[in-house]
Amino acid sequence: MYFHFASVLVFFALGAGLVALMLGLASLLRPSNPETIKLSTYECGEPPTGNAWINFNIRFYMVALVFIIFDVEAAFLWPVATVYKDWVIKGQGLFALLEISIFLLVLFVGLVYVWVKKDLEWQKHVPVAEGEPAPLREAA
Repeated sequence: MYFHFASVLVFFALGAGLVALMLGLASLLRPSNPETIKLSTYECGEPPTGNAWINFNIRFYMVALVFIIFDVEAAFLWPVATVYKDWVIKGQGLFALLEISIFLLVLFVGLVYVWVKKDLEWQKHVPVAEGEPAPLREAA
């Protein structure tokens, strides 16, 4: 019985050996001339400035997440749109339409939720209490 697992063990050993061989070969063949500029952090082609531990506005992440959600929605709808005519011919068109409608409804509820929370606005307006100075506006 253990013989059946031997082939798996052999493939793992060959895989690990091949990885070790390639890494060892690469370390022997590549040039090694470390410099401080090569060891610094790469930041979009610009030299890094300041401390890396800064407060970052969460709205960038929120907009990116909302974009990804709706981009994935479009990716899920494309295959359905391509085969929908075949489903109608097979008599499953109404069922598929109902399923896609429920899918779109769930995403629409998510969009309404994000819209109500005003996470789609690039600049949030902070209400100012009476007697307090207005907050400084962020540079756009």
